[in-house]
Amino acid sequence: MGLPLVRRRATLLSATLLSATLLAAAVLSATVLRAGETSGPQRDFNEAVRLFFEARPVESARLFDAVVKASPASEPELWQRGLALYYAGRFADGRRQFEVHRTVNPGDVENVAWHFACVAREQGVAAARAALLPVGDDTRVPMRQILGLFAGREDAEAVLAAAERGEAADRRNQLCYAHLYLGLYFDATGDEDAAKRHILLAAGPFSMDHFMGRVAGVHAKVRGWPLEEKPASTGAK
Repeated sequence: MGLPLVRRRATLLSATLLSATLLAAAVLSATVLRAGETSGPQRDFNEAVRLFFEARPVESARLFDAVVKASPASEPELWQRGLALYYAGRFADGRRQFEVHRTVNPGDVENVAWHFACVAREQGVAAARAALLPVGDDTRVPMRQILGLFAGREDAEAVLAAAERGEAADRRNQLCYAHLYLGLYFDATGDEDAAKRHILLAAGPFSMDHFMGRVAGVHAKVRGWPLEEKPASTGAK
């Protein structure tokens, strides 16, 4: 039997801040825990997520591999494994993970973006565009423009312009996603300066305390880009 995983939905995450613990991040973003389970694939999954957020992708990816080996039916749901594989430099394995994930989540532009990044790092941008995964209608802002960026139809300005629109309460989350995926795009296409600029914006001024928001911080740590320390909370509302 596969692990009891649930997919992330950014529309929910944008309104739901995760608690400070890594376990809560795993619960809300990726998994439904079995009460009292302390061994086996579920334990390895939780530990893989913890290692990922400690910016230890090589070790994280190995544990995700152990999850797949022990529970092959869980592989299509393990998009988190694909992120670890990308940062571990295992681009062919990452590509396959995102292709398999599409079979259970065909409407997610984020899956397309990470697949593109894996192919681009392994075979180049032209090959990544040729292999771009088909995707359904992802109505989250600014996913349409992010898809256009990776497909070569849009530019960074279009992504940011879309993220700036809408309700004020939504803009921080939209800009977090915009800068994260701009950073990933430039990381995959070899523009380190642009990648660094956008990732540090996603992890800093536009940071969000949900799974994908925290990925920006992982990216910065893996690449060795220092983040500015956030001021300590005063407890004031």
